Amino acid sequence: MIREFIRRILLAAGLAGLALSAAAQSTGMRGNASSFYMQDWRDHFDDLGVGTIVADTTSRVLQYWNADGSDYRLLSTSVPTPEELTERGYTKIVRKKVGPDWTQTPSPRERFGWEYVPPGPDNPLGTHAMYLGWPAYLVHGTHDTRKVGRPSSDGCIGLYNAQIEELFGLCPVGTQVRVI
Repeated sequence: MIREFIRRILLAAGLAGLALSAAAQSTGMRGNASSFYMQDWRDHFDDLGVGTIVADTTSRVLQYWNADGSDYRLLSTSVPTPEELTERGYTKIVRKKVGPDWTQTPSPRERFGWEYVPPGPDNPLGTHAMYLGWPAYLVHGTHDTRKVGRPSSDGCIGLYNAQIEELFGLCPVGTQVRVI
């Protein structure tokens, strides 16, 4: 009886996997075992410009291409927790800062009572920040490594400090960004 039960579970799991695979293929997107979808920059932009970033809030990854397409990076990110704080669309990097300070937006101010956090280990923006064309929306680092790979921000795309430092060096101001 237990053997029959296990056989049915395995059969059901296999059928579910086939159904998910077929659904992913019908969207035309390429999936992988980690459940993120590889993006093609050509699906989002006419050219690579000075650099291109596609931040996928569903898959929780940031994909980067340099100006000639020879350098591609895939980085795990934190994404906004509440859906209403998730800005989507096209923008670009308008400013960059090493050692950013942080003035709170209303949401964390209400929850934690924070007013201002100077650069340093307690700063939720980590070691580097790239400011986007949308007010209060950044790609930045974090000292709290538990946040990366999950919904945990109040609107920003967060990376491990080592990753944002590397990406910071690769992305000039003007790098085009799409958040999907």
